[in-house]
Amino acid sequence: MGAKSTTDRYGAVAVTIHWLSALLILVMVGSGFRADAMEDPAGKAAILRVHVPVGMAVLLLTLGRIGWWLWADSKPASVAMAPWQDRASRIVHCLFYVVILGMAASGIGMMVLSGAAPIIFGGSTETLPDFWEFRPRVPHGIGARILILLFVLHAGAALHHHFSRHDGLLARMWYGPSTKPD
Repeated sequence: MGAKSTTDRYGAVAVTIHWLSALLILVMVGSGFRADAMEDPAGKAAILRVHVPVGMAVLLLTLGRIGWWLWADSKPASVAMAPWQDRASRIVHCLFYVVILGMAASGIGMMVLSGAAPIIFGGSTETLPDFWEFRPRVPHGIGARILILLFVLHAGAALHHHFSRHDGLLARMWYGPSTKPD
């Protein structure tokens, strides 16, 4: 498997960005909901010390993926599917980018407006602000729920292609030699 994609599978760079992003998004969403539910300020700050850098890593990976597709690589040919499924797939992928970028913007906005970064990362003894007092908190929470929905749709479709259609779609986004279905 080379760094770049071929006509029938994704390359190592795209595969690595995809799976690393998926893992970090799960960590980010889980830590975000956990922090939101916490009452203990020290515990919340400890979780946010994970959540914020993971969110920044997801942003950087997303920007890297966009740049990779625009300037360095091209995607494999689409797998044969109904036109509505192809359209739905494109919409879900596009929404992933929009929501991730929106989540990053709202998260950065909350950090800037609330002044929480020194409390989270600097060991300040101040109490964390109530993030609900800051406007970016609402789209951040909505975005998290949309991200979960997109994740479920994306994973569900991939599993459908793998287990029901047996069309090799999921194998295209993994490491190894080309595996066109028979």
